[in-house]
Amino acid sequence: MTSARTVNVLGIGGSLREGSQSERALQIALAAAAETGVRTRLLSGPDLVLPFYDAGELERDERAKQLVDAVRHADGLIVVSPGYHGALSGLVKNALDYVEDLRDDVRPYLDGRAVGLAAVAYGWQAAVTTLEQLRTITHALRGWATPLGGSINSAETKFDDGGGASDEKSIRTLRLIGRQVAEFAVSRHS
Repeated sequence: MTSARTVNVLGIGGSLREGSQSERALQIALAAAAETGVRTRLLSGPDLVLPFYDAGELERDERAKQLVDAVRHADGLIVVSPGYHGALSGLVKNALDYVEDLRDDVRPYLDGRAVGLAAVAYGWQAAVTTLEQLRTITHALRGWATPLGGSINSAETKFDDGGGASDEKSIRTLRLIGRQVAEFAVSRHS
């Protein structure tokens, strides 16, 4: 029997800008997951600067190997992407493309893993369409998208360094996403 302390939740997302709104949103969701007793890990910004994914290329650089290994050992994931021009960022999409390297694993792709999703964009349209794309990708990778997803309009909501925001509803949403991922992962492994 696996205890909650051995369950791993991986956060992937953010942008290259240090302290970006999407990275802060991801940190809020991961903190809520950690409060349930699971182990968390964050891969964002510079950790996600990877060569473009190429299924035909068998050699991987060290960062790509670390990402794939972190996903392999994750019992749940939280993915937060900025929305650029109505779509998820290339940085996050490329990272998710590397999940293809898990196709022949015992747990292929994101099979059996809860995946919490949120999108942060300057405007509702981009936030909502980015979240839809994240859900579609999660389903294609056999992941279980949590019932609640987060669309954060950064024109209205600003996250601060301490995990607070100008909109308490956004924080509640992100925290619930983090808890849903952790609780699903724990229930699957107990």
